[in-house]
Amino acid sequence: MSLVLQTDFPDLTLAGRGKVRDIYDLGETLLIVTSDRISAFDVIMEEGIPDKGYVLNQISAFWFHEMEEIIPNHIISTDVADFPLSCQKYAETLKGRSMLVKKAQPLPAECIVRGYLSGSGWKDYQATGAICGIALPPGLRESDELPEPIFTPSTKADLGTHDENISFETMAELCGHDLAEQVRDVTLRIYGRARDIAAEKGIIIADTKFEYGMYEGKLIIIDECMTPDSSRFWPKEQYQPGGQQPSFDKQFLRDYLETLEWDKTAPAPPLPAEIIARTADKYREALERLTGVGVVRV
Repeated sequence: MSLVLQTDFPDLTLAGRGKVRDIYDLGETLLIVTSDRISAFDVIMEEGIPDKGYVLNQISAFWFHEMEEIIPNHIISTDVADFPLSCQKYAETLKGRSMLVKKAQPLPAECIVRGYLSGSGWKDYQATGAICGIALPPGLRESDELPEPIFTPSTKADLGTHDENISFETMAELCGHDLAEQVRDVTLRIYGRARDIAAEKGIIIADTKFEYGMYEGKLIIIDECMTPDSSRFWPKEQYQPGGQQPSFDKQFLRDYLETLEWDKTAPAPPLPAEIIARTADKYREALERLTGVGVVRV
């Protein structure tokens, strides 16, 4: 499987490029292609991570399927053979790393759920005793499990800028109160189910981020679903609260970058081959643990 940093399909209409995904407008549907790009601190690295796009696509498909009883998703098909004729000449690139999806209207907020005290939540708690204004018991340690999962939405920032945490009330102003409540309830239900599934497979999902959209008047889940890019995955057997945890996600890359004299603005520093290889291994292990199937060479 060759490294895919960017796709360029001249016969298709490019709708946009995110930090990881290239999106093509096919008229009634969208084609989402997951590249091997990786970002940290909202900066895209120059190097890609082998198999990363495949891993993310497969993990998202796994979770979307698992959550169908809770909420419908945007997937039409992940089988390239089902894609429109205009996509077929690009089949070799698309295999395993793409989805044909419904064209939904995205909600103007990202939906974060936290089950453990880590990352920006830990920094917020240290400063205020709360996360995003939600008060927590005193005396919690870094990586402690929270008394119950909490919902902390954020803005959706433009590429190269940072998301900002917002209150539930602000999200209600953006989306409408009834819809915001529905999104919060669904997010907590998804997380609860996913946490139990992952725990059986030796993974703690410390926190994760979802995006939703409206399709034919109904709420659906879109974009990606509980991947190592949008979540903190910790190996259950090594969990020891009181500090940072080993992970199956890009926290390993962030930790490496924190050791450098880099101001976290573009251009990104070059990544050593060892960091690239170890990051790739972490993504592959997350896929294998969750689905029971490793990377399939196509």
